[in-house]
Amino acid sequence: MARQCNVCGKGAQLGNTVRTRGKQKYLGGVGTKVTGITRRQFKPNLQRVNVSTSNGTRKAILVCTQCLRSGAVTKVVRAAPFKVPHDQAKSK
Repeated sequence: MARQCNVCGKGAQLGNTVRTRGKQKYLGGVGTKVTGITRRQFKPNLQRVNVSTSNGTRKAILVCTQCLRSGAVTKVVRAAPFKVPHDQAKSK
């Protein structure tokens, strides 16, 4: 199984690592020089999230952080938040 988002399908992309050497011109040097270029992978930021499906069951899936922030998935609510009873709040 490839490490990719189960919602949008985002996966690893290939790119270059560029190594430079030298002092920049605006700092008084003769300029930076490229000393090496090697291939690398840019991997997506995947999180394992418990998601509630349409029929009410829970499922753990890998989701990229962009899909989490955009609201493409709904996370499982484990416990209801604490609520202060109205009777005690009014008596004080």
